Amino acid sequence: MTEVPFPDAQVHFGVFFQGVNHHTIWSDPSSGSQIDFETFRHVATTAERGLFDAFFLGEGLRLREQDGQLLDTDIAGRPDAITQLAALASITSRIGLVATQNTTYNEPADLARRLASLDVLSGGRAGWNAVTTDNAWTGENFRRGGFLDHALRYERAAEFLSAARELWDAWDDTAPRTVERDTAHFRFAAAPTVPRSAQGHPVIFQAGVSPAGRDFAAAHAEVIFSPFGTHFEPAREFATDIRARLVAAGRPADDIRILPGTQIVLAESESEVAEKKRWVLEHQITGATALSLAGQVWGKDLSHLDPDGPLPAEDPEQSTISGTRGAQRDGQDRTAIVAQWRELAETKGLSLRQVAIETTARFGFAGTPGQVADELTRWVRHGASDGFNITPYLVPTGLDEIVDWLIPELQERGSYRTSYTGATLREHLDLRPPLTRR
Repeated sequence: MTEVPFPDAQVHFGVFFQGVNHHTIWSDPSSGSQIDFETFRHVATTAERGLFDAFFLGEGLRLREQDGQLLDTDIAGRPDAITQLAALASITSRIGLVATQNTTYNEPADLARRLASLDVLSGGRAGWNAVTTDNAWTGENFRRGGFLDHALRYERAAEFLSAARELWDAWDDTAPRTVERDTAHFRFAAAPTVPRSAQGHPVIFQAGVSPAGRDFAAAHAEVIFSPFGTHFEPAREFATDIRARLVAAGRPADDIRILPGTQIVLAESESEVAEKKRWVLEHQITGATALSLAGQVWGKDLSHLDPDGPLPAEDPEQSTISGTRGAQRDGQDRTAIVAQWRELAETKGLSLRQVAIETTARFGFAGTPGQVADELTRWVRHGASDGFNITPYLVPTGLDEIVDWLIPELQERGSYRTSYTGATLREHLDLRPPLTRR
């Protein structure tokens, strides 16, 4: 019998509310607005009913574009994350509230104050997903433009986090004190305006799979996201690497919670699983979306083509792919991707839309509630992850089946909490005190 390295491990869940994306099934009659507060309320309160650790908001500082035009196949709203989470703090009592906030286009004294305010107002439930941006098209929204070289983005982020933590620590037991910084990236003198919350600091989340991103996480993060939320072995290899980097950085191997992003599709009976999975994939990548994705690869308008027909016969534009639709193919060579698409289409006999589904669809787990519960339990108890950050394929109701069907199965297996045992996000995640306060 194979030894189970973590026999008592529990599955941790977060829910990722993306906003702008082409993976939500917009055509379903129950698909709702991604701007109206009612949508956020439904998802957050459903997640709290399901004893999730956190409700997590994505960030977009600029709407997606293609060929200089706003991309109307996946546009949805992204209200300011901290404002939205402050509103949700008033109607929830336990679930963590995580804001994605950019270290490239914010400033430490201002952002640290806003995150600390959310943390205090929510009773110690705030988290910060610290992200970097180096592309000029996002920078066009800001006075200094796309000023930051790619190599400097983690350097600035590390300084940013250090400054924010010093500001959070600057309210001691008697009175706040002034923090001063004068570096190549920051120059300020500021004192905190609110005391520390019950959890000390907002929990630091980070997503990065490059060597630099992994080292940054090992040095600074408390939760890390990854794209390894479908296949067990790549996920376990990533988790093993992160734990080794933690030890090399002088931290305990279990000092980070690893929550890969994933999607879960549940069916009541085994005979329905394949059909429901196919329905989700085909409705996520519509014909218009497939043509738009192919147009990004070929570098030209392909909207006149039949998405269920063959790939375009012509060669792509000789340039790299712009990141204006997100980072998935940012900077990649068009010719190489077209060659891969053509090989896939020829080998498997696929249409343009089918190739788009195979190469861009995000997937994770599909099965009956019992089957998926067994697999998620295997992941956490064999060290592949500490849980999952779930992106529902339908908003706002896509989380309901997971809470109503899957969580009871996990609880039966002893791999999921039956009640919240703490009040703060740090307690939900079983994290140690903040790095600077140990």
